[in-house]
Amino acid sequence: MATHETDTQTSTFAQQARAIVDNVERVIQGKREVIELMLVTLLAEGHLLLEDVPGVGKTSLAKALARSIDISFGRIQFTPDLLPSDVVGLTVWNRTDSSFEFRPGPIFNGIVLGDEINRASPKTQSALLEAMAEEQATVDGTTYHLSSPFMVIATQNPIEYEGTYPLPESQLDRFLMRISIGYPTSAGELEILSTHGRGSTLDAIEPVVSSAEVLDMIAAVRNAHVSKEVAAYLVDLADATRRHPSLALGMSPRATLAWQRAARAYAALAGRSFVMPDDVKALAHHVLGHRLLLTPEAELQGRSTADAVDDVLRTVPTPAWSGR
Repeated sequence: MATHETDTQTSTFAQQARAIVDNVERVIQGKREVIELMLVTLLAEGHLLLEDVPGVGKTSLAKALARSIDISFGRIQFTPDLLPSDVVGLTVWNRTDSSFEFRPGPIFNGIVLGDEINRASPKTQSALLEAMAEEQATVDGTTYHLSSPFMVIATQNPIEYEGTYPLPESQLDRFLMRISIGYPTSAGELEILSTHGRGSTLDAIEPVVSSAEVLDMIAAVRNAHVSKEVAAYLVDLADATRRHPSLALGMSPRATLAWQRAARAYAALAGRSFVMPDDVKALAHHVLGHRLLLTPEAELQGRSTADAVDDVLRTVPTPAWSGR
């Protein structure tokens, strides 16, 4: 009976996830893998860093997700003169009733898009840290809880660095994954011209699941089984990054936990209630690329963090998989 119930829940989860991905793909054509990775990040209770050139659909991607799951959307355009209060909100004096009144900032939405996050000062960037780590914001000594589900999608341009403030490693580590959308294929761009040529398809997007159902999906991800072998594999991979000769900074324990959460969500999207070693491998570059720091010698040799991740995946033995 328990097995039948689990199979039914897994099937329902897969159907809901497919509905979300299909709905978002109506807006962002030809980028199904990107959409799935974004959904994995949401269901793993993480945050996403989109690093790509302008005009490939980063804002539309975030808006389409928010509309598909019927949750509020907030956008913050990061600029050098942006203040922390522009992110979290501020307390103002209300003359009408002679009292202080809290006016929440855009961080109090379910999906928050931080556009060009590296254009704001480090002080303003840090206004996101408490929200991303603890789903709360403290203003004038009072702590306010954020909505749930909650996800920050931050963007930055990997080409234009003039007038920017690179995110420190401590803040990069708060992002579960870093991905790029990339340019569409020729066929995909033809479809974009056809569907978007007369107006935005975003206006026609309707919710396919409720925010309450998303919370149920998140709970299901938490319950996905991780065997001792897979957990040990994650620890071995983490240890290998800390000992890699090309890396000055390896994985933190927070990164290991994040990788495990992401693997659970990835397995659930595949219709399974248990994690396999291949789930861990599939997410390696997306979870680790922005967390690792090369040594100066490795940079001079033209090495990249992707090369180091490949080394780690190749040298750490994959555990034998015999089932759940």
